[in-house]
Amino acid sequence: MGLKTENLDVGYGDTPIVQQVNLQILEGKVTALLGPNGCGKSTLLKALVRILTPQSGMVQWQGKDIRHYSSQAIARVLSLLPQSQEVPEGILVRDVVGYGRSPYTGFWGQLTQTDQQQVEQAMQLTGVTAFAERKIAELSGGQCQRVWLAMTLAQDTDYVFLDEPTTYLDLNHQVELMKLMRRLNRQGKTVVTVLHDINQACRYCDHLIVMQAGKVVAQGEPTEILTTQLLADVFELDAEIHRDPIAGTPMCVVK
Repeated sequence: MGLKTENLDVGYGDTPIVQQVNLQILEGKVTALLGPNGCGKSTLLKALVRILTPQSGMVQWQGKDIRHYSSQAIARVLSLLPQSQEVPEGILVRDVVGYGRSPYTGFWGQLTQTDQQQVEQAMQLTGVTAFAERKIAELSGGQCQRVWLAMTLAQDTDYVFLDEPTTYLDLNHQVELMKLMRRLNRQGKTVVTVLHDINQACRYCDHLIVMQAGKVVAQGEPTEILTTQLLADVFELDAEIHRDPIAGTPMCVVK
């Protein structure tokens, strides 16, 4: 049953940003949310993890309105890496990553051996072990982004949501992150990510959800839905679609 929406309207105050969205997040897949700036991708993501409350309709988890679960219960199955985080002063990287275990320990709880193992594994996966004993405020934007990702992974949820995770990352770390998403998926996690790079989405994701002006206008496998007409209508791109010579996935080439 997993995670799905029914006639979902959600926004800020009385203003709806996302309107009448019906979708099923495919369990065991990597899904990308695509669309122009301001179309509602991040708003939808926040509604899926219960940060935003629907104005109408609902988000369902395992067949039940997500609002009927405790915060702790949701935090043990759904985790979110948001677009930006406030960098705390004087806190070590290792401790920041440890905050990802708070659904199990309480925010100030003592980490068990199992918690410590999850923290170490998350730091290794994201390549932040080398600066684990440094203060996060001393790090670059790209390094901080990897620490936040490690904290999210330390939460060890079945579903992982990433809101523009490649922000601040240089190209090689972007590629590392996309490969890490695939590795997490092979380990059994369902991944949902907001991306801006259409070619990255086609190469590394199984399923695309394309949004425009608060509505879902297309969803499916990259080979099914990526067309020149979609690129023109949604992204205002005059582009051709070719086969990626390495991955064999659709590749958008702007004229």
